Formats: sequence, structure tokens, C-alpha cells
Amino acid sequence: MVLNDDDPSLAAALDPATAVAVIGTGAMGSGIAQVAAQSGHTVHLVDAAPGAAQAARDRLGTTFERLVAKGKFTSAEATKTLDRLVVAESVAALPPVGLVIEAAREDLATKRELFGDLEQRQPAAVLATNTSSLDTSAIADGLRHPDRLIGLHFFNPPALMRLVEVIHGPHNATDAGREILDQATDLVRRWGKTPVRCTSTPGFIVNRVARPFYGEAQRMVGDGSIEPATLDLAMRDAGFRMGPMELTDLIGQDVNLAVGTSVWEQTGRDPRYEPTDFQRDLVAAGRLGRKSGNGVFAYDANGIAQNAHADATRAATLSAAESPVVTNPVARTLAMLVNEAVDLVARGEATAEDVDTAMQLGTNYPKGPFAWGQEIGFDTVADQLATLDRAFPGGRYRPSPALRQRRP
Repeated sequence: MVLNDDDPSLAAALDPATAVAVIGTGAMGSGIAQVAAQSGHTVHLVDAAPGAAQAARDRLGTTFERLVAKGKFTSAEATKTLDRLVVAESVAALPPVGLVIEAAREDLATKRELFGDLEQRQPAAVLATNTSSLDTSAIADGLRHPDRLIGLHFFNPPALMRLVEVIHGPHNATDAGREILDQATDLVRRWGKTPVRCTSTPGFIVNRVARPFYGEAQRMVGDGSIEPATLDLAMRDAGFRMGPMELTDLIGQDVNLAVGTSVWEQTGRDPRYEPTDFQRDLVAAGRLGRKSGNGVFAYDANGIAQNAHADATRAATLSAAESPVVTNPVARTLAMLVNEAVDLVARGEATAEDVDTAMQLGTNYPKGPFAWGQEIGFDTVADQLATLDRAFPGGRYRPSPALRQRRP
């Protein structure tokens, strides 16, 4: 079936023969193109910067050569996959395709203009945005058939990360919109990824639920409760692959702050998501993390932290089960993660199963928030948050009413 201007009730068939266009060929766009091409699709590459699409194709050719050298590709497979990548000079030069994935810069006006043009030029295509922070309903606003537009939020690097958030909003609540979402979910699965469904809530699942992992650490370090390396050690001992201090240095303090600020602004400056002065000060001072040589920690030329000296005894003492939640970095962070996840599900924005899947695959958490909630006890989490709310009034630690309704 084909979605078109004459019969907008029909949904496009997203199958293995679907031709795909990727708009924007930076790291994310190139990675998405790689995934689609390796799955057998012809992929048309477009970028507004002259020569950028061809450069992306050349880089992917080098990537395929490395995969051959590692024994993960044969030479014939590498050649066929590269042949599926076709450079287009512009959006206007694209042939008809079944799916367009936009991976351009995070600017609402730019995306609206692009999709307005694409709707006219690609009347049979499903339109997808890889936005990580913008409301898909706002992006679709102004389209003749807004139900054609969905979010497909890949994680970096797309070729390696299994998770894809499939994002929908009120504009998708038509028969055609629902069918497109179902087909896009199936397509992502055929690409070897794990799709989760979420409404277009600020930050979607991962970037919203993960805010406390960074925010609690920054608040505790900022008020002098614990040293950064000691806090990271406590979190690693709890099963996290990286502590929040070293992770934000790896991500980039500016990048992490931008995402957090976006969620805060989109939630009406809810105190749950307010960025910390600790991180704002780092960014203002140019201490952006590994990429600048200095962030929470200082780094040598090989990216090795030079001042990350953890106190193992203090980390163990503060994160012990009997330690008060106010000074326990693990209990405090887990309580906030569980609270955030429960609230998101209570609002009907995702299922508990999808939240746990998303947080494990998208952030490499050892468990999902609902698994932690079952383990800790949702009533216990509510009591911990009430304690934090009394210690730090203002709304950040308000317990979700849904916590008391959760039972094993």
C-alpha cells in the first residue's frame, strides 16, 4: 500500500525492498545509512554541505574495508553494500523513495522547512526524524498529512547500538499513522535493532529517565558531599559501567548540559530537571571533558584521567544499605531513576517493559528502573523520596503518586 495525497488513509509498505534516503551525513546520518545499506536497502545520501555526502560514502567504504579485515564482511559483501550507497546532490535530486530519515541539526525551523519540502517531493514516503530532543508533533505541524511523520531516534554509534526509540504523537493517531508506526517498528527490528515505542515527551525515554543519573551526582559533588572519583567508584560498584562524572566528561559536558536544558525547558522548567550550577560552571570555564583535555577530571594526551583518585572506604561507607539516603549516592540515584520511570509510565508515554529495555540498551544500565523498583520496593522508594523532599524542598524530589500503586 502507498500513502499519497489522493488517498491519505493508506500506509506505505516498509519492506526489505524499500529505498531509503538519509538527509544529513554526519556521524548519526552516516551510521543510520550504514545500518540500512547493510540490511539490503538502496540508500540515497543527501547533505546541505557541498561534498559532505560523498565524503560520508568514502568513510563508510573505509569502514567496510575494516570489517573485511576483521572477518565480519567478505570483500563481495563490502562491495555490494557500498554500491547500495548513492550520493544525491540535493533533496530535489532524490528519486522516489519509501522512507526518508532526517539527521540534520537540532533546529525546529530547519526541520519543519525540510519536511514541508519532502512532503511535496516524496508523496509516497514515510518521513522520519532522528531528533533526540524536539517534539515530533511540532516538527509535523504544517504538513498536509502530519501522520506521515514519525520519530526514529537511533543511538550513537547507530551501527553498534541496538536501541531505536520509535516516537509518536497526537498527529499519528489515525489509521494510517498507526499503521506507519507498526511498519516502522517492524522495519527497525528487521535491521537488527530493538525498537521501543514512546510518545513525544521531552527527552523521550532514555534522555528523560537518565537525567537523575547525572543530576544527583552533580548536586552531591557540588555541595561537597563526596569527591567525583569516589562517587564514580560507588556507582561502578553498584553495577554501572561508568560513573556519572567520567561519563559526562566522555559525552561532553556541553552536550550533556544541552540535552538536560532542553528537557528542563520543554517541561516548563520543572525543578526535577533543572541543570546544576556545577555543570554550568564547567561549561562556562571551557572544561568540556575529554575533548578539551579538562572537565570534572584532567586528561593526558591519551585521554587518561590524571586526578581521579577514589577513596574506596568512603565509597563503600556512603553507599552501604544502612547509610541515610541523603548521603547515599547509589540509593539516592536509584530512587530518582525509579520515580522518573514510574511517572513516565503513569502518564501513558511508554510501557514499563519498554522503559526497562530502553534504559538497559540505551545507557547500559545493569537493570531497568522497574526491575530496581521491584527489588528495592516501590513503597521504600516513595519513603526515600519523601526524605529527600524534606531535606531539599522545592519539588525536585516529589514522589510520583503512582509509586504507592505499584506492587510486586
